[in-house]
Amino acid sequence: MNPSAEFDVVVHGATGFTGRLVAEHFAKHHPEAKWAMSGRGADKLAAVRDEIGAAPGTPLIVADADDPASLRAMVARTKAVLTTVGPYQLYGSDLVAACAEAGTDYLDLCGEPAWMRQMIDAHEAAAKASGARIVFSCGFDSIPFELGVWFAQQEAARRFGAPVARVKGRVRAMRGGFSGGTAASLKATMAAAARDPRVLEHLKDPFALTPDFAGPKQPHGAAVAHDDDLDAWTAPFVMAAINTRNVHRSNWLMGQPYGADFVYDEMVLTGSGEAGESAARIVAAANAAMGAEGGPKPGEGPSKAEREAGFYDLLFVAIAEDGRQVRASVKGDKDPGYGSTSKMIAETALCLVDTPEVAGGIWTPGAALRGKLVERLQAAAGLKFAVE
Repeated sequence: MNPSAEFDVVVHGATGFTGRLVAEHFAKHHPEAKWAMSGRGADKLAAVRDEIGAAPGTPLIVADADDPASLRAMVARTKAVLTTVGPYQLYGSDLVAACAEAGTDYLDLCGEPAWMRQMIDAHEAAAKASGARIVFSCGFDSIPFELGVWFAQQEAARRFGAPVARVKGRVRAMRGGFSGGTAASLKATMAAAARDPRVLEHLKDPFALTPDFAGPKQPHGAAVAHDDDLDAWTAPFVMAAINTRNVHRSNWLMGQPYGADFVYDEMVLTGSGEAGESAARIVAAANAAMGAEGGPKPGEGPSKAEREAGFYDLLFVAIAEDGRQVRASVKGDKDPGYGSTSKMIAETALCLVDTPEVAGGIWTPGAALRGKLVERLQAAAGLKFAVE
């Protein structure tokens, strides 16, 4: 972390749809913070600052992914850069490199595991040397899932004396879609995979984010299936491809408290009987069409009323070897892709800045901040963690 910095956090991409929501959260809930807004144009930044009700003196920084020098200048002024400018494989590489070199913390909303692995390979050593904490996936992918597993394992350890080697993540209910940035990231990832076979290998590998470690075979999660433990039908969950990788990296970063044989998967619960099976097949078909044209474009998103009406309810089932179970839930009070995500990344950035004892390196939010982040998200980001 850059201890002599002018700012605690710079919100980069503040004129974009999600970036604007993040900046609004800072303006309304953390006026005491030393923060700044960054984007490609000063006039648009000033307009957004005024529209969201930020203080007139909120600093504005012009920085552009196409101008590495502007990124380095921005990075030098702050303890942490929070960026919403994706797809990150197109617009994030130079910023990660600048932060890793300068010792400045970096946080994003990345759901692009192949690019994340490239950044780990390229910049982990530099981040450790400089003290920069590089933290990917600080939104709906993958904080509620990564911390949901951690929370369930904490209760398993309390009840059974140790964490368990099997956890299931299940989406019980959700209202609100994924962001236009998520769809753009998927499109960019598929294009990258077509150019480079190594990208496809990382996409297929559940342990793509744990260099030099490969754990046991994991459930593929790609088909409708009946979950006997919950007596319910399940459908593939479109974000499982990134969340499961982050959960395994979190376990690895923490020294494998869940065990080297840890197995984790994510599915959508759709109910029991014929109705549940039918619903699961409908969800599976909808997931397959996610990358089609017609969804939100980057910079677009739902109305405030739609964001306020959104929510999610996630279940985590930790299963001991003798069959005993712990069940825990994570619930969010806004739509996952925008309303909840913008609050999560803002609070994670402030939590990271407030936790200087975390060493430099490339982290997951949960492995870096654990219970401290759980407490902060419950207090300020509308999340609820509970044992059931």
